[in-house]
Amino acid sequence: PPMIAYILLGILLVAVTVLIHAIGTSRWLDRLIRRYGRAEAIHRPLDSFRPLATTAVVLLLLHTLEIMLWALAYLHLLPSTVLDSLEEATYFSFVTFTTLGYGDITLEGPWRILSGIEALNGILLVGWSTAMLFAVVQRSWQDTARNLRDTQESS
Repeated sequence: PPMIAYILLGILLVAVTVLIHAIGTSRWLDRLIRRYGRAEAIHRPLDSFRPLATTAVVLLLLHTLEIMLWALAYLHLLPSTVLDSLEEATYFSFVTFTTLGYGDITLEGPWRILSGIEALNGILLVGWSTAMLFAVVQRSWQDTARNLRDTQESS
C-alpha cells in the first residue's frame, strides 16, 4: 500500500483514541463534579487524596485501553514475523505511546510511520491527562485553602 494508507490508518487510530480519551475524561470529570463539586466537600489536604488517586487510576486505565487499541492494530495488520503475540504488541505499543523507545523492537518500511504517529498520539493524550490531573490538584488545594480560611474566620 502507498504511504498515504499508513498515514490514514494512523489518523484513524488517533481519532479513535482521542474519542476514547474525550469520553472517558468528560465522564470522569462529571463524576468528580457531582461528588466533590461543592467547595465544602474537601476540608483538609488528606480529603483530596481520594479524588486525586482515583483520577490518576482512571487516566492510567484510559491510556492502557488506548495503548491496547494500537497493539491490536499492530497485531492484526503487521506480518506475524514482526510482532508475534499480544504481549509483544502491547509492550511495543506501551514503549512507543510513552515515547520511551527502547528500540529492542522496531518496525521496518512504511510501518515505521505508524509508530511515529502513535508516539505523537501518546504525547498529546499524556499531556491532556497531565493537564486534567493538575486541574484536579489545583481545585482541591483551592477548596482546602478556602475551607481553612473560612474556619479561621468563623473562630
